[in-house]
Amino acid sequence: MTDTRLPIPAKIQNKTFKDTFDKYSWDEVLTGILSKTKEDVKKALHTSKRDFEDFKALISPAAKPFLEEMASLSYQITKKRFGNTIQMYAPMYLSNECQNICTYCGFSMTNKIPRRTLTDAEILKEVDFIKSKGYDHILLVTGEANKTVGVDYINNAIKLIRSRFSNITIEVQPLDKPDYELLMESGLYAVLVYQETYHKDEYKKHHPKGKKSNFNYRLETPDRLGQAGIYKIGLGALFGLEDWRADSFFTALHLKYLQKTYWKTKYSISFPRLRPHSGGLEPKVEMTDSDLVQLICAFRLFDEDVELSMSTRESEVFRENIVQLGITSISAESKTNPGGYVVEPQSLEQFEISDERPTEEVVEMLKGKGLEVVWKDWEDFHG
Repeated sequence: MTDTRLPIPAKIQNKTFKDTFDKYSWDEVLTGILSKTKEDVKKALHTSKRDFEDFKALISPAAKPFLEEMASLSYQITKKRFGNTIQMYAPMYLSNECQNICTYCGFSMTNKIPRRTLTDAEILKEVDFIKSKGYDHILLVTGEANKTVGVDYINNAIKLIRSRFSNITIEVQPLDKPDYELLMESGLYAVLVYQETYHKDEYKKHHPKGKKSNFNYRLETPDRLGQAGIYKIGLGALFGLEDWRADSFFTALHLKYLQKTYWKTKYSISFPRLRPHSGGLEPKVEMTDSDLVQLICAFRLFDEDVELSMSTRESEVFRENIVQLGITSISAESKTNPGGYVVEPQSLEQFEISDERPTEEVVEMLKGKGLEVVWKDWEDFHG
């Protein structure tokens, strides 16, 4: 098995992103975004190198009349940088055990649901189905329960399936640096860790109990990953918990800090919006389809190289219209319940997906748009 560990950069600061984050005020950032003018947007659209003020302009209400121009530029940049390719991946939920209380999640500890953790044999059954669909890039997902699905369980799952996939990504509880190093030795390729919201007070409201309630520990997780030399880190915020514009600014700020500090690591951004689930939470702030298109285009204009991912949370129509405007990876036929593909299809989902089309149908849709489907990771495909 190829060791995916990267050499640790020569200069690793003792500081973390928290030091940068603490210099900013949420209210001041949001006020700055909302105060942007059409002239600021025009400047951002016609400059060759965009900074944070340009990004603020592109995600501001003032940019709404320029959405068509943003989409056109985003399409051109995506085609130039990534060609006509798009990567496909499949999520596989290993467990819905969780020790956290999260207001927006179907797996929250307070939800009275049957709990399920897959055995080795069940994992392999799920993998057989995923491989039959052509996938070579898998995302392993669990709830946050250290005793049930801790490092040993995750490490065993990676070893169990590593010969079947070119890339193994995880979305699990934040871990310490030595834990990530152990998992990387076993074949871990990438880690997704979403801050959910960068608004500290709102974060605490939505995470009142459990290890996840520690805002700073979660905030510094990408630093621990960068120090461990992970190949790729995925960032994002859960849109609906707070104002999406401010959360997106802090996501961009986090991204640029990480790129500068851990410059050998690759990065991706995801755009999850709140979806219905057991004990569901209504969004505090609505993010419309138009808003999400604006944000995706803004990220592509802000960073031409970062990978942008779109899950089955979004509808068929939306996904079909966005895949050429900056998106580089997409999932299909996703199940958000442990054993959802084969073992126990009727178990409770973490959240409801929107695009339920089978993989084959999504592939045909992408081909119809002139896109070549890549089953491995994009960077591996392009060398």
